[in-house]
Amino acid sequence: MSELLDILANPAFWIATLRVATPLILGTLGVLLCERAGVLNLGIEGIMVAGAFTGWLAVYAGCGLWTGVLVAALTGAVFGLLHAWLTVGLALSQHVSGLGITLLATALSYYGYRVGFPKVNTPPTIEPFAPMEWLGVPILSAQTPLTLLALVLVPILAWVLMRTPLGLAVRMVGENPQAAEGQGLSVAATRTGAIVTGSALMGVAGSFLTLSAFNAFFFNMVNGRGWICVALVVFASWRPGKALLGALLFAFFDALQLRLQQAGDAWLPYQVYLMLPYLLSILALVLVARKAAYPQALMKPYRKGER
Repeated sequence: MSELLDILANPAFWIATLRVATPLILGTLGVLLCERAGVLNLGIEGIMVAGAFTGWLAVYAGCGLWTGVLVAALTGAVFGLLHAWLTVGLALSQHVSGLGITLLATALSYYGYRVGFPKVNTPPTIEPFAPMEWLGVPILSAQTPLTLLALVLVPILAWVLMRTPLGLAVRMVGENPQAAEGQGLSVAATRTGAIVTGSALMGVAGSFLTLSAFNAFFFNMVNGRGWICVALVVFASWRPGKALLGALLFAFFDALQLRLQQAGDAWLPYQVYLMLPYLLSILALVLVARKAAYPQALMKPYRKGER
């Protein structure tokens, strides 16, 4: 118990928690936006890999860090456009399309890395974003600008979804596309825009790993974060504020298990600590998911004029 209290009293623990949460916040917002429009995007895992790779590659080639973030966002948007064409334009299975994009984006990224760096034993490094020491705010000052961007996007997305005509349109096509069409909205255009924008956020989430958390690209660095984001959207009941809470909760457990391993309780296998954030997150998901009000048209293809 004393070790746990020491961990919680250490500011470095909370700094690590917010850092771990950042890609989850960005990725969860991206998934949330897609699903609010009625489209499941299981391509997030691959899109995050592609965003991490292209963002890092752009900076390694001599571009600025923010240019790398923009390249990652554009990469995500391109894969989002492909997903939109398959699921909205052709009305194909959203599950199959998303998984296919994950496989495609991951394979292309790994292939590009192998072709670009065929004889490299250790990943080439870049100069990542520096902490915002000038901010003067405890914990947040130790983070990079991408963390601040993720935190700012939460209230912005909540405001757009709940307080603007654009957000109303997105929610309408996710709840009742027939009614949206009756009001003169283009269901296909609205869903496509939401998917492309959400996928761009997923690309930025991936770029955080190479341009902020680390300074290089390596295989398996996304490590299932995309799937966690999909689960966090359900935990959040498709609300940006609760999505932030869910991302921080998972990051808290993840940072805690790392500190507990370092504390050295030899009588517990390290696998128990590795499972801890996932087990506790699953428990929280089970408790919340029963009451979650999901978008009524989620995963339901729509063709104009159909009733």
